[in-house]
Amino acid sequence: MSDATGRREPSAMAEELRAEAARRDTADPLAKLRDLFVLDDPAHPGGAVYLDGNSLGALPRAVPGRLADVVAREWGELRIRSWTESGWWETPERVGDLIAPLVGAAPGQIVVGDSTSVNIFKAVVGAVRRAGSGRDEILVDAATFPTDGYIAQSAARMTGAVVRPLPMGEMAGAVGPRTAVLLVNHVDYRTGELHDLPGVTAAAHAAGALVVADLCHSAGALPVDLDAHGADFAVGCSYKYLNGGPGAPAYLYVAHRHQAAFDSPLPGWHGHRDPFGMVPEYAPAEGVSRGRVGTPDLLSMLALEAALSVWDGVDVAEVRAKSLALTDFFLRAVDAYLPPGRVRLVTPAAHERRGSQIALECPDAEDVMARLIARGVVGDFRRPGVLRFGFTPLYTSFADVERAARTLAEVAGVAEAAEVAR
Repeated sequence: MSDATGRREPSAMAEELRAEAARRDTADPLAKLRDLFVLDDPAHPGGAVYLDGNSLGALPRAVPGRLADVVAREWGELRIRSWTESGWWETPERVGDLIAPLVGAAPGQIVVGDSTSVNIFKAVVGAVRRAGSGRDEILVDAATFPTDGYIAQSAARMTGAVVRPLPMGEMAGAVGPRTAVLLVNHVDYRTGELHDLPGVTAAAHAAGALVVADLCHSAGALPVDLDAHGADFAVGCSYKYLNGGPGAPAYLYVAHRHQAAFDSPLPGWHGHRDPFGMVPEYAPAEGVSRGRVGTPDLLSMLALEAALSVWDGVDVAEVRAKSLALTDFFLRAVDAYLPPGRVRLVTPAAHERRGSQIALECPDAEDVMARLIARGVVGDFRRPGVLRFGFTPLYTSFADVERAARTLAEVAGVAEAAEVAR
């Protein structure tokens, strides 16, 4: 049945989309993983749909028990002995090796610890020092997350380099003989656009430059393939699609071929070749361990280790396939439920240019998102007017997606009417 404009009746559209969502959830090979997370029951009257995993992932059920054991037994009973008897000292490298297959890296190239900002600083300064004399230019994505730009400016002051901001699409063609390093985002945090990291990396290498890749919005949502594409350095947070929890430690990837010459600007005692020698001269550890600085936050790091158990046996290619299916379904539902022109798609529609989030431009985005959250659909917004919805394939269902789009149409109509009334 259609109305006078030729559009399907809302009730008929909703019934069809809900039925499709149910069929797709039944056939979803990843659906069983949802039970590994602490999430609301969407059938419960107060149950929320969580579409903000691109900011903070949901809690894996394995984490509370593991943390309780760490606190009560490893810290409470063993105390200092846990550095050796519980394997605390090796945790940064051990957890790094758990992240490695999720970003296409062989073991021994990722160390976990510190924040994303600190690791960007290590990587950019280390890359400039590795690039050699005559290379004093740092190319930075002009639309980068602000921290990346701040850190690049500080790294430039420290190394005598200059920062040159450019749109990601111009990066590959802008590399020159003075370029030391490109600081690039795999996925744009605001729009969800997936950039051509392999292409940019190849162009940089052809010109003799290095690349530092920010994986915060791609690791755990889509294949990254660092080793296959000859990556140099990469950093990422672990509290988004890796579900490590608020303030979970970040990680640093240093390709095997760069490790022996990696000169970290933060030479802490945990990165020393003989940390308990307590000598005044710094001698970097072998391998990626030289990326360590000081004593790590063990509680957060061990929580992350437990959280990563949800990835046991998971194929990242299947995760990517579901991510695209979820975002496609969301866009179809938004088109079906919302009147034309109420929102505008910011995220590229093409699969090869789309991450695992959908960004919609909406003039009253802050008000609309507040109403959505009040109705139990949790996303977020970015000023001045972008609604962001993150789709975490390990636990987001097609039923979640349908409800989110339907509720968006309902609250967007209310918000628009309220604006008109004012």
